[in-house]
Amino acid sequence: MAQTDAQERLAAVASGDGFVRCACGQWHWGRYGAAGLLLSDPERRVLLQHRARWVHQGGTWALPGGALRRAEFPWDAAVREAGEEADVPPDAVELTASVVVDHGNWRYTTVLATARRPVAARAVSAEAAGMRWVPVEEVAGYPLHRDFAAAWPKLREHVGRRLVLVVDAANVIGSRRDGWWKDRAGAAARLRDKLARLAGAGIPAGYDGLPGWGEFSWWPDVRLVVEGDARTTAPADGVEVVAAPEDGDSAIVAEVAAVRSERADDHLVVVTADRRLRARVEEAGAVVVGPRTLNAMLDELD
Repeated sequence: MAQTDAQERLAAVASGDGFVRCACGQWHWGRYGAAGLLLSDPERRVLLQHRARWVHQGGTWALPGGALRRAEFPWDAAVREAGEEADVPPDAVELTASVVVDHGNWRYTTVLATARRPVAARAVSAEAAGMRWVPVEEVAGYPLHRDFAAAWPKLREHVGRRLVLVVDAANVIGSRRDGWWKDRAGAAARLRDKLARLAGAGIPAGYDGLPGWGEFSWWPDVRLVVEGDARTTAPADGVEVVAAPEDGDSAIVAEVAAVRSERADDHLVVVTADRRLRARVEEAGAVVVGPRTLNAMLDELD
């Protein structure tokens, strides 16, 4: 019996279940922090959970979510909890961004995502009294969980919006002395591989040139524009390669226009140090960051 009790205690610790009293003086759920999934669909609705009466702040509406397990990434926890509470299939979720509320010894991560296909969410946990797809403009009218209500105005700005990163390959490659002039195609392939890692790992918070004032992390949709000898560069997971039919600048401007036409609300960032190109893409509604910023992101992966 003692062995069974010890095993149960170890299982509870590993699961992360339990309250933590944090520096703000309040009690929060999750020994290792907690995470929630802010899932949106093409109709500009978000998935909200009606919390059961018996749970903390029961009867309010919030996101599917819960405690992180030991050594679990917040985004993995958010997707797992959405599956356990709302029957959301993990492969229907496309991560776009995340933001953290840090209380020192406790952290809550909101993971923003879009639905890859229709999701008929339903309450499958005793912690949930129901699930509902709610239009974005109606969310604030619901009796929301206190912390979600405080976070919603900031979160709303980024619901359903991707970060599209259009990279001027020639300009970025030329910013580093790695022998690119001897093998432009090889240099483009190396940059593509690094960008694929960035697309998978995500851009961490802290870059003021990106949307969210440095607070949001992003999983970017990367478009690498190549020209000349690098036009044979193949795509990679997370990286679409755009071969310029003529000059690279015109291809980048065209790509910006295509993204704007396809999804007008997406955050659009162009990476280049070319002043004339900068003026052209800013006029088209893009934000511009220099190669130094992108190189700093890529260096963080090493």
